[in-house]
Amino acid sequence: MLKPETAPLEPPMPLTGGCQCGRIRYRLSAKPLVFYLCHCKECQRQTSSAFGESLRFARDVLEVDGELAVFRRTSDAGNAREGWYCTDCGVRIWHGTQGSSEINIKAGTLDDTSWLAPAGHIWTRSKQSFVTIAEHELAYDGQPDDDYQALRDRWFQMLTG
Repeated sequence: MLKPETAPLEPPMPLTGGCQCGRIRYRLSAKPLVFYLCHCKECQRQTSSAFGESLRFARDVLEVDGELAVFRRTSDAGNAREGWYCTDCGVRIWHGTQGSSEINIKAGTLDDTSWLAPAGHIWTRSKQSFVTIAEHELAYDGQPDDDYQALRDRWFQMLTG
């Protein structure tokens, strides 16, 4: 699933995006910490697709114009999770663990997604059968047990070449 890496990824800074109806707009003032695809059942349901695209940032680099609503739930691991979305069109903009200093922007909400290439995959044990993950790609059966460090390291290599 990874596109060939011939040059470092060049995110167009600042990164901007928004919801489907245009009521919510956001800006990100720093490069992402990591980008990965999540194949868990929650991401499949939330996106109505095969996986979710999680682009991780420090929470304090996000500026939002417009009012978001929040959906809270407890994850299978027992963590308090939040999903922030537009109340008009229902598009989720970001999600994360309550109280964490990092959030996951839903990458499909970016204005420009042409530069994206995931560092790897998580929760592959619940991936859709038609999704193929190459042997050279990082893949975790469930939640990474290294606090995403291998994915972060791979992402850094992809950004810097």
